[in-house]
Amino acid sequence: MESSDVELDLQRSVQAVLRELSAQAPALQSNQGMWRWSLHKKIERDPGKSPALVRILLRELEKAESEDARHVIIPLLHTLMYVLTKATGITEELHRRTYAFCTRLLTLPAPYCTIALDCAIRLKTETAVPGTLYQRLVIAEQNLTSELYPYRERVFLFVDPELVSPSVCSALLLEIEAAQGQQTPEACMRHVVSHALQAALGEACHAGALQKKLLASSRPALERYFHAVVTAVEQMAREPSPSREGHLERLEEIYCSLLGPAAAARGRCGGDPLQDRPLSVPLPSPRITFHLWTDEEQLWKELVLFLRPQTQLRLSVDLEALDLQGLLPDWELARASMLSTDSGIERDLPLGADDLLEPGSPEAERAGLQRKGGIKKRVWPADIVMPGSWDGPPGLHRRTGRPSGDGELLPGISRLHTARVLVLGDDRMLGRLARAYRNLRKRETQRFCLTPRLSLQLYYIPLLAPETSAASRRSELGELAAFLGRADPWYESIVNTLCPTIHKLAEMPLSLDTSQTVDPFILDAITYYVRMGTQPVYFQIYMVKIFSGDLSQDPAEDIFLTELKVKIQDSKFPKDSFSARRRGVAEGPGAELSICYQKALLSHRTREVTASLRATGLVLKTLPASDSEASGPTHCTPTAAPETDHTCLKVSVTEIVKTSNLAGRSFSVVTNTFRTANIQIQSQDRRLLTLLLDKDSCRTYRDVVRFEVAPCPEPCSRTQKSKVLGLGSHEQEMERNKAKAKPLLIPINTFSGIVQ
Repeated sequence: MESSDVELDLQRSVQAVLRELSAQAPALQSNQGMWRWSLHKKIERDPGKSPALVRILLRELEKAESEDARHVIIPLLHTLMYVLTKATGITEELHRRTYAFCTRLLTLPAPYCTIALDCAIRLKTETAVPGTLYQRLVIAEQNLTSELYPYRERVFLFVDPELVSPSVCSALLLEIEAAQGQQTPEACMRHVVSHALQAALGEACHAGALQKKLLASSRPALERYFHAVVTAVEQMAREPSPSREGHLERLEEIYCSLLGPAAAARGRCGGDPLQDRPLSVPLPSPRITFHLWTDEEQLWKELVLFLRPQTQLRLSVDLEALDLQGLLPDWELARASMLSTDSGIERDLPLGADDLLEPGSPEAERAGLQRKGGIKKRVWPADIVMPGSWDGPPGLHRRTGRPSGDGELLPGISRLHTARVLVLGDDRMLGRLARAYRNLRKRETQRFCLTPRLSLQLYYIPLLAPETSAASRRSELGELAAFLGRADPWYESIVNTLCPTIHKLAEMPLSLDTSQTVDPFILDAITYYVRMGTQPVYFQIYMVKIFSGDLSQDPAEDIFLTELKVKIQDSKFPKDSFSARRRGVAEGPGAELSICYQKALLSHRTREVTASLRATGLVLKTLPASDSEASGPTHCTPTAAPETDHTCLKVSVTEIVKTSNLAGRSFSVVTNTFRTANIQIQSQDRRLLTLLLDKDSCRTYRDVVRFEVAPCPEPCSRTQKSKVLGLGSHEQEMERNKAKAKPLLIPINTFSGIVQ
């Protein structure tokens, strides 16, 4: 195919992606997500098309910049970076043009400047040292041993068998196993060596001969070549001013040692163009482990096993008795102070053999008067106790050539591991994930063993029942996915369209032959999402305190993420167990409720409202229901600095209004809606309530007479509590207010966060 035909074909594919983002054409909705996948597959099958595609994407990005078509900038930029990571033969001039474009985007508001900064930092290294992005990605995702780049990543795919059919679970598991069965460590090392040499040497690399040599090499020889290439790339990338020419010289030496000086010389002088054309070097999919969600402690257990060395997998049945050897320091490292048991006077301390002082000496006299501090304080960073998120304090969440969340949270302890937790399901699954996330945070306030070493990234792919998804994509069980789709158009195109495809895969006959080469669309879409989805959207978790009609029972506490629904039971509680019904309250449908809440105002002032009304039910929702509400302050990206008073619930009350006329007494139904940060509701006429959390029938509370809802606070550690106890009453109150003002937010990663 001639170059003009190649560019025309690629241009048509790029235009199809743009039409998918810009238009609401019904003919394109059935193929959403496929255009991006087919575009990348064309490059995989013929790597020589990569420079042409980079030029086309750059041209479209510059056009979108000049026309201020911002809705296509982030999708095109993600597509371009994905091509640059996988491709070889990209010229320095194309790298510099892409870098210059990213620097121009830094003047735009978030999330454009955030993503552009991330891309610019990675491109600066890739321009000087070609192949760095590919090498680091493969080493981290495949857990290849490298002293110069010791980072590790893993994708944990969680599916709840109560919410997802067995056929879907089996289909996903077989697709993952079929693809990863071909990704041996030897194959991945060959890919790294081949990609690095082709990216650096370009047309001077005899790709066919190199591939034959690597396939014929033994495991020790292959490891030697692999470590030589990794050392050359990493050492050059870490220099203050990396030189492309110096990098080329180092890799030419490795290339000559592989093929011999004669073969290397033939490659530089030009050989058979059909044999020397660049070969496709696949980018292996990340290591994905498939897990059936059984209980809330499973997430913490899997993360601990990920951090532990493989030689220390001695797991106790009791999770509290987990052998955390290798994960120290535990609570002892995180404690802010150590209490001394001595008197604090040096002469009262026992002297060792080296500490004997001569009587009457000046040292002995000073020792009798000198006092040692009773508290030995350790100096830690101010936010060491429990960071606001697993990626550190709110700010620009970006990747700087390493897995996100790297760096030191504690002195001397690097966060070398990145756990990408991907859940499939509907809003009920997200509610269970929120409970597990809160339990994880509470456990960390006591043990503090995962946070310093692990960057936790959460991802979500909606998977609704077939009849539900066919009726409406924004169905009742897919509200959070619909919100993410409105906030991030690329998430809507790539992720929200996977549900029908997954169900089609489950209906196909199973093939147990994993030796055949597979080209899985679903696995590729998942891989693209977990690699490029680095911008989190934060969701407030709400706590509900539940009081039962049985006064002998203590109040129960639970949390919810998307919805709390209140229904009126037909039964009543005994008169002597609660206050008697108020005189003058007429019987009728529903129940008499007392509602007390703080009204959400634009001025952020506190205004308490108390009302008594008869209602047949209530619904408390945390998600905005329309595009006009989507830009509200309920959910925000890290750059928005979320505040507690910005968080609000949308409460819908189905009220019964009594009317009297000549025909007699009648009742009408009216739905009232208001916003609040917290609310208290109590039954007044002995009618019991039923609470349903996150639309999950397994999380139902019956025989409720009163409940309170408020934003769930960040778990408080023992260190914070000990600090509060050592302060005065006024200072204690100030510290408690600070702790209350920090809500617990759960981050769900998308491609761009919220696009305003």
